[in-house]
Amino acid sequence: MLNYEIKGEGTENLVLLHGFMENLSIWNDMIPFLSEKFRLIKIDLPGFGKSGVVAEIQTSEIMADEVKKVTDDLGLTEFHLLGHSMGGYISLAFAEKYPEFLKSFTLFFSTYFADDEAKKEIRRKGLRIIKENLRAFVNAGVPNLFNPNEHDILESKIKLAKETAYTSSVDGVLASQKGMIERADRQSVLENFEGKILVLSGKHDSAVNSEKTIKNLPDRTNIKSYVLDCGHNGHWEKPEICASIINIELLHHLPKKLVL
Repeated sequence: MLNYEIKGEGTENLVLLHGFMENLSIWNDMIPFLSEKFRLIKIDLPGFGKSGVVAEIQTSEIMADEVKKVTDDLGLTEFHLLGHSMGGYISLAFAEKYPEFLKSFTLFFSTYFADDEAKKEIRRKGLRIIKENLRAFVNAGVPNLFNPNEHDILESKIKLAKETAYTSSVDGVLASQKGMIERADRQSVLENFEGKILVLSGKHDSAVNSEKTIKNLPDRTNIKSYVLDCGHNGHWEKPEICASIINIELLHHLPKKLVL
């Protein structure tokens, strides 16, 4: 069973999945701003935080099944699922396999597109660096995930993101990196899912092509999208705004596309 923590006693269950080289602590800045109507289930994904590695190649499907074990253990039958980056890939796999359990899923600075060949090659080259020196891999990559125009005011958050990544196990990072290389295109999930779909993107996101992600969303009334003036890490860069959007969209309704 994956490690998890529960925060709040609301009637709406919201399962939170962190991204690559993160753990359940990444939601700390957002939690004070999330509605008291939520009961937050924060999960450490396989190989991160206090959860062990479950496979040599941790595909989105494998990790979705591990998340399902947690939600089954908690008796969750109708809940909201939100995933940051890699957590978004897992959310898509979960929505594809177990749509009847979800009220909504949120792609939080994530995408439904598979990696193109250039991105896959970058990930493959990264495997060697991860094996040799995880700390160097973290130092080279993490700062680029934040809005380059605000590095000065985000210095403490960049440091926190690095320190969080340092705690990741090498085996967990390798297994997840391999899994992301194999990730399938899941645009069909957005076309077929009947619950609410929320997409939050960053204008300065260097890890996800936000413009492509937003532009190619199916034109359906159940899909809502927002573009924020930040990088890849809205939970650290714009926690209050991100939480406000989640509160409004998962508990109420707003027009389809809004740029902040």
